[in-house]
Amino acid sequence: MRKLLVVNIMSLDGYFEGPGHNVMVLPMDSSFDEYNLERMRAAGTVLLGAKSYEAFSGFWPFVENDPAASAAHREFSKLYNAVDKVVVSNHAKPPANNHPWASNTTIVKRADARDEVTKLKQAKGGDIVMWGSRTLWHDLLDNGLVDELHLMQGPVVVGGGTHLFKQRPLNLKLLGSRGFDNSDNLLNRYEVLPQDAKR
Repeated sequence: MRKLLVVNIMSLDGYFEGPGHNVMVLPMDSSFDEYNLERMRAAGTVLLGAKSYEAFSGFWPFVENDPAASAAHREFSKLYNAVDKVVVSNHAKPPANNHPWASNTTIVKRADARDEVTKLKQAKGGDIVMWGSRTLWHDLLDNGLVDELHLMQGPVVVGGGTHLFKQRPLNLKLLGSRGFDNSDNLLNRYEVLPQDAKR
């Protein structure tokens, strides 16, 4: 069975984005790019919520051939264009026929999301990976469909914005921690356990 991995960056005080939905206050340096690329290389499917789909589909497809972009960003874009993408939304439209994502993007209604993710997990292939898409992965987390949280914590205190987690209990097991050269970011990988699991 394939795993569903949520990959996100967060501040030291637990925010997913700063005031005004500003994600640029988070330290998305080369360590974040490096780890995202590792996860994309192992991905068989990328799962997206509506807002992330709108934002990412307007940016990432065109980075592949941008000479001003870093090598990591260009490779990430190339792999993103090639990987299967599943978008959960009641209103999103498929990419236009000439868009790089046109041939491998599927739109799924929100009411069908849990069943679709269950089917994806039962299929063969690489990991199912989510970036952003906080509302969607919280719903999947609440329904026992998220296997691992890969959280990169940066040494910044934002002081306001959107918390990464809702106020609810979680039972997690640390799988490993990792630092990066030339970065103060720290990556922690957690397995999501059932609430009644013994530790």
